[in-house]
Amino acid sequence: MYKKFFFLFSIMSLPVNHFFGYLIGLITFLFRTETKKVITKNIQLCFPYLNPKEKKMLIFKSHIENGKSLTESPKIWLENLNQNKKLVKSIYGIKNINSKKPVIFMVPHYGCWELTARVLSLSNRVTFMYKKLKSQDKEEYLLSKRQIGNLSMAPADRYGVIKIQKAIKAGEMIGILPDQFPGTNSSEKVNFFGEKAFTMTLLVKLAKKNNAKVILAWTERLSFGRGYKLNLKPVNITSSDNEIENLKRMNMVIENLISLKPEQYLWSYKRFKYIVDYNSL
Repeated sequence: MYKKFFFLFSIMSLPVNHFFGYLIGLITFLFRTETKKVITKNIQLCFPYLNPKEKKMLIFKSHIENGKSLTESPKIWLENLNQNKKLVKSIYGIKNINSKKPVIFMVPHYGCWELTARVLSLSNRVTFMYKKLKSQDKEEYLLSKRQIGNLSMAPADRYGVIKIQKAIKAGEMIGILPDQFPGTNSSEKVNFFGEKAFTMTLLVKLAKKNNAKVILAWTERLSFGRGYKLNLKPVNITSSDNEIENLKRMNMVIENLISLKPEQYLWSYKRFKYIVDYNSL
């Protein structure tokens, strides 16, 4: 059944696709859904200085953008890479990927991160880390759509870590979602918007070990289904010999990005897992 929905969303034009995403976001906002619990809790924690009206508006906008991310993903996955590229209306900082050093793309859950990996793979061999799905059928299906051309996927487990280490040693570019929960044994509690959050150590460790160039990469979603804007910006997150300090720098970079358009961050993700009770609303 999900394949039929994926196909349906994939053949829609982007404005129509995002309109259905808007409707899904509106429904999850109007009712007491699990999505609404998580989004509301995260925004309450991260933006305590907003007044009630401002918080409600940000919560509403976040639901809308979350809905768009649900409907646009099948379109990204089921279209070919050249069709994906046509959706990107502008690219800023493309020269920044030219480097004699190894390159690590730092790709937070912001905007359309699925599109980021696919467009970058058009001109470079890239290995991106991802979180495996619980359903084996969905996992195999989506992996067949995500792993295409020069884009290779590495699961966020021991095997995936080995694969991504081999890739960077072989001179390939790699991409990591730095705000993904890797498990308590592979993370440290570090401030994120003033709240403690388990923060992965892998990206910082790989960058430090390989003297890599870290590039913050994000694909901003334009309004009314007009497409996307890809941004590539070098960041310094490994200037300290103290790992915790580097993790703080990494989270600060993510915070600064989110502040540009906070509604485009994936607030439906349990960023404060095992620290915050998401049912306490």
